[in-house]
Amino acid sequence: MYTGIVETKSMTFNVDLKLESGRILGPITIAYETYGELNRERSNAILVAHAWTGSAHLAGKHSEEDTKHGWWDAIVGPGRLLDTDRYFVICANVIGSCYGSTGPASINPKTGKRYNLSFPVITVRDMVRAHLLLIDHLNIDKLLTVLGGSMGGMQALEWATQFPDRIASAVVLATSAQPSAQAIAMNAIARWAIFNDPTWKKGEYRKNPKDGLALARGIGHITFLSDESMTAKFGRRFSAKDGLFDFFGQFEIERYLLYNGTSFVDRFDTNSFLYLAKALDLYDAAWGCETLEEAFSSVKAPLQFFAFSSDWLYPPYQTEAMVKALENIGKKVEYHLIDSSYGHDAFLLEHETFAPMLRAFLDRIGAGSW
Repeated sequence: MYTGIVETKSMTFNVDLKLESGRILGPITIAYETYGELNRERSNAILVAHAWTGSAHLAGKHSEEDTKHGWWDAIVGPGRLLDTDRYFVICANVIGSCYGSTGPASINPKTGKRYNLSFPVITVRDMVRAHLLLIDHLNIDKLLTVLGGSMGGMQALEWATQFPDRIASAVVLATSAQPSAQAIAMNAIARWAIFNDPTWKKGEYRKNPKDGLALARGIGHITFLSDESMTAKFGRRFSAKDGLFDFFGQFEIERYLLYNGTSFVDRFDTNSFLYLAKALDLYDAAWGCETLEEAFSSVKAPLQFFAFSSDWLYPPYQTEAMVKALENIGKKVEYHLIDSSYGHDAFLLEHETFAPMLRAFLDRIGAGSW
């Protein structure tokens, strides 16, 4: 684990950011954490982009008494994949979230009240534009790489296509250029769960709508797993606390989903969940273009892609479509299909399966030898 004590910092930018929707958002606060030191040339910065319900707390602890480490703690630290003796690692919370960056739970300075559903619909591209404000503030002209999985991978793609001169490389894991109808359908059911909770009150709740958000999280969590991983971990085991023929008796997988959903309510805002789900559904790497090839024509940096065999949320064929589009137009691209039973969450749970290839990629980028 990363042994350092880290502080979540925040920076407020008094700007009016024009969003993809045409609406204006400002001022904008970005919460972020950093690990390691920026070198004299300011050339060793790596931006790690988090997924749907992630935060800026990538690694380490906030105090000696803290029992919970950052969400990708295993890959950050001296001698690790993101070696803090070599790299200056940055992780920033996206706008729309509830972990310190401006989102629907934030106070609207014009009204003095929470934004709630008056918060504008945002896109992944909007998230990246907001993070560019932070990178400029840190006086970093070019990031060594942008690295992310799932929604984080979408952000990495946006850096590569929208700000090609600001990155030296990008690493994209378990990501789609355009979520499928199936992925959108799962998010739709999660939304219904929240909308049908009477305590949601069309976003004007005082306390998190417990039942609706817990159910929505349970639905979403199923998409992160796989048949193989659920079978290996739970099988058809029935709860030892319940009788087999008790009407409300549960299989262990049911107990797991219930625990995961109810605990989530204590740490994430419902409206933020909805806004980020909308951003995922809207994502299209070819937004404003006719084809992926056209969208990727602006890419200058080498890209490395990873897909995972049992990922049914963003399956390998979707990654392979992006790789083919880049190859078709002569871009520098590297692709690895990882055999895994962990489903979509494999990029978080099995970093050792892709670490050697990613480390070698970063070494080549750092040496300028691609």
